Amino acid sequence: MQIIVKKDEFREALLSWYRREKRDLPWRRTSNPYYIWVSEVMLQQTRVDTVIPYYERFIASFPTMEALAGAEENDLLKMWEGLGYYSRARNLQAGVREVVSDYGGEVPSNRTEISTLKGVGPYTAGAVLSIAYGVPEHAVDGNVMRVISRLLLIEEDIAIPRTKKIFETVVMDLIDQEDPSSFNQGLMELGATICTPKPKCLLCPVRDFCLAFQEGRQEALPIKTKKTKMKMKIIPVASFAIQNSEGEWLMRQRPSKGLLASLWEFPMVEPADDKTPQKMAHEHFGIELVGIVDILIFKHIFSHLTWEMKSFGARIEKTDIIPDGYQFFSQEEVEALPKPVPVLKIWDEIKRGGLK
Repeated sequence: MQIIVKKDEFREALLSWYRREKRDLPWRRTSNPYYIWVSEVMLQQTRVDTVIPYYERFIASFPTMEALAGAEENDLLKMWEGLGYYSRARNLQAGVREVVSDYGGEVPSNRTEISTLKGVGPYTAGAVLSIAYGVPEHAVDGNVMRVISRLLLIEEDIAIPRTKKIFETVVMDLIDQEDPSSFNQGLMELGATICTPKPKCLLCPVRDFCLAFQEGRQEALPIKTKKTKMKMKIIPVASFAIQNSEGEWLMRQRPSKGLLASLWEFPMVEPADDKTPQKMAHEHFGIELVGIVDILIFKHIFSHLTWEMKSFGARIEKTDIIPDGYQFFSQEEVEALPKPVPVLKIWDEIKRGGLK
């Protein structure tokens, strides 16, 4: 592997571009390690534009680590509602609780200690250390690997976990010791805005240092073998938004482990083609529904399966017999409960007048 010979010139080109062109993002206006940690967790597998309002609401609700450590799970999940990958929120809270209990509320400022925290991997550790504390540590994500692979014409497969070590070593060799925060964020920003899968090389501030550009191979890198796609499991789901005579809604909290853990939902079943909604509700829940209407048909795609959703609105007259684990909630109470995206879609349609 070749190396960049003029390291100082490379750093200066990257840093001056970043300081001039960086996007104005809320987590870039702080050096608070807790806030930066929150932003990095939210940005995992989620677009920047999506994260911004979630980040701002989250910090407003939990402005300190002590506030997050003491938060009820329902309140935490409500703040994360719709962002997906809810284990991120639980791991973040668990890690913050460790900081509060074991480190006196101070996020560790070295890789050894911060890496022991729940949910903190090598990238998150390096991002917090470099951005919040100014420690010259690598923070290598997919964007950074794409940039470095093109700069140095690295042809190792980035889909193989051990390959990441190559990029971490390169970053540690190149990183600016005086401003590691701007250096790491500069690499990330370059990968997010210029050195994208379809690179905008004419706008690149470090094009003169890029070996792939010199050889016209920038679009061939990085090398990433595709995983063998598993066949997506498709599950039909019927969901019932059921009201009692007082206009309250029947809901339950999902189990504390597994898919969409601890979130709230309307009664759901896997429907049979030969069963009417009335019959499904009677067989699965032991309840008699009246006034059944269609609400919404849609698909919700998880990472490993797809729900094909059919949602119905209905009323129940005998409220002394309801399925175990379910209870009725007023509209205001339903609003306050943390709900997964499929339930949010149904609820939003109901509020728009989709249930007559």
